Amino acid sequence: MKVDFHSLLPEWHDDLVEWTRNVAPKLLVILILAFISVRLLGLLSRKVIEMSEKHSARGIRVQQVRTVAGVIHSLGVFVIVFLTFTWFLNDGFKINIAPLLASAGVVGLAIGFGAQTLVKDWINGFFILIENQFEVGDVIRVAGVSGKVEEVTMRRTALRDADGTLHIVPNSAIQIVSNTTRDWSQLMLHVAVDYSENSDRVIKLLKEVAQEFYAAAAYQNDLVALPEVPGIEGVRGQEVDYLFVARVRPGRQYDVARELRRRIKACFEQNKIKAGLPGQVFFSMPVGTEKPS
Repeated sequence: MKVDFHSLLPEWHDDLVEWTRNVAPKLLVILILAFISVRLLGLLSRKVIEMSEKHSARGIRVQQVRTVAGVIHSLGVFVIVFLTFTWFLNDGFKINIAPLLASAGVVGLAIGFGAQTLVKDWINGFFILIENQFEVGDVIRVAGVSGKVEEVTMRRTALRDADGTLHIVPNSAIQIVSNTTRDWSQLMLHVAVDYSENSDRVIKLLKEVAQEFYAAAAYQNDLVALPEVPGIEGVRGQEVDYLFVARVRPGRQYDVARELRRRIKACFEQNKIKAGLPGQVFFSMPVGTEKPS
């Protein structure tokens, strides 16, 4: 069968003229709107990062905002390009995209089943960053390990424990976060004193230590509130435990506790307060039992 191209040329010409008059302007407008949307999305992301840099004193918070802004920008660009592409095929060139979308759905479902953990890592990481659950420098307990946060990404969290071991925790394994350095930390000292010492006098001396420490210029920035001495926490044999509680800035509880122990020891030595004795164990022997020579 011989195709008569001469008869087809007028039809192609008419279709092209009609497409140019009716469809091409719409395509051009869609392209311009898509380009403007992408540029506005990028501008908005940059403005958010700049504002966080100006108003945040913590560099890691800026890093988290930059990470979240980058993810949102990438997702936004993908959505804009996808919608523009589908409109081009469906309305611009009259191509049925239903089979294409069905195929893409099947492929996406297969990829989703194969990468469930990875997707969960990213979802958990996104909410960790957006909700600011913890930051680099915080000491946290997650997934059975604890340590200082050294890195936070969309997929994983890196912790360094007290022994120097680096733990890499996938974000999908993080179910409960225990942040020990958020807003303030509380230290609790158990001061052991001999049973024979007057309790009122011991509590009075501990409160004096608390007042002097709170007034010390070198530690005023470390304390959130005046340390408290609730009283006796427990009695064990010849030993009485007194509770000493202080709220401090995040990460400062260890240095503050060492200084408080030093001051309490010096105060007790100056006021002749005897420390608690370790528990004594008595052994008895049956009557008539003699020690072998």
